Amino acid sequence: MKCFCEKCNSMTDYDVKTVDESYPVYGEQITIKASVAVCKTCGSIIFNEELDSANLLLAYDAYRNKHKLLTAKQIISIREQYGLSQRSFAKLLDWSDKTIRRYESGAVQSKAHNCLLSFLKDPQNMHEFLRLNEVLLDQKQLQKLQERLASLKSTQAEDFDYGYVSRLFPSELTIENGYKEFDFDKFASCVLFFIRRSPELLIVKLNKLLNYSDMLFYKRNGVSLTGARYVHLPYGPVPDQHKILYGILEKRGIISSEFEQLDSGYEKHILKIGGAQIDDCLSKEEIAVLDEVNKKFASFGSKQIADYSHNEKGYKETQQGQVISYAYAADMEL
Repeated sequence: MKCFCEKCNSMTDYDVKTVDESYPVYGEQITIKASVAVCKTCGSIIFNEELDSANLLLAYDAYRNKHKLLTAKQIISIREQYGLSQRSFAKLLDWSDKTIRRYESGAVQSKAHNCLLSFLKDPQNMHEFLRLNEVLLDQKQLQKLQERLASLKSTQAEDFDYGYVSRLFPSELTIENGYKEFDFDKFASCVLFFIRRSPELLIVKLNKLLNYSDMLFYKRNGVSLTGARYVHLPYGPVPDQHKILYGILEKRGIISSEFEQLDSGYEKHILKIGGAQIDDCLSKEEIAVLDEVNKKFASFGSKQIADYSHNEKGYKETQQGQVISYAYAADMEL
C-alpha cells in the first residue's frame, strides 16, 4: 500500500511506527501511543486516513477510560444483550433515537447517561428498571424484552459463576486489556473457532492464535476482541489466567482435553470440541480477523508458532510473567 508524501510530492511506500501523540478531546489533551505512517523515502510522517481514524478512536477511548465512561462498543453490547433495536432502547430509556445513535457512533455520553447504562449492564437491574418503566414500550416490545430477560436468567442459572470470572480481571479499561472489559463469551467463541479448524489443536498453538487475533483486532479497531490480557511465558504470550479459563470451558462441556505423553517426556495438551453448545457471538469483522490469523499460521506447528512469537517486539521487551501491552500491536509481525 502507498500514501501520498507531500515532501516527496508522490505516492510512496511507508512503514508504520508507534509514537506518542496528543489529541484534543472535549477540551483535554489526550496522549496515546499512535500508529503513524512514515515515508520510506524521506522519513517524514505522512497522512494515512485509516491510521488517523484508528488513532482518534483510541484517543476517545482513552478519554472515556480516564473519566470512567463506557465505550461505544460497550454501549452497543448492553443494548444487544437485551435484543433491542436502537429505537426500542431509546424508547425504554426515554431518550431520543438520535442520542443512542450518537453514543454508538463514538460521541461521548454524559455522566448521568453513563451511570444509567452501566446500571443496566446487569440483567437483574434491567428487570427492575423494566418493571418501573414498562409503560414506555408497546406490548410487542415489552414481551420480547421480558422473554430475553427470562432467557438470560436461565443462562446465568447454569453451573457457571460469571462473577468469579469477572473478579479474575480488572474492570478498569487500560492498554493492558485493549480498552475492553474481558468478555468470556467472546473468548469462548474464539477458542471454538480455532478448534473447529484444527480438530486436534495443541494448547500452545491456541494461546498464540488468540494473542495474534486480539492484537490484530486492536491494531485495526483501537479495542481488543476479547478483552484478555496476555502475559510473557516461556512458550510465548498466553492469555492471563488461561488455565482457569480453559478449566471453566471444560467444566461446562464446551471443550474437552486429551493428554499424550511423548518419549521425550513432554506432554502434549490437545483441545477438542465438547458436547455443550454456546451461542456464536462473533461479528463478521471479528470472524474476518480470526480467519486471517488462522490462514497465516495454518501450517505452523506449536514450536514453530512459539518461536515466531518470540521474535515479536512485545515479547522481547517484557520479562517472565509480565503483561504484554496492546501498544505493541503496531509492531506485530503479521
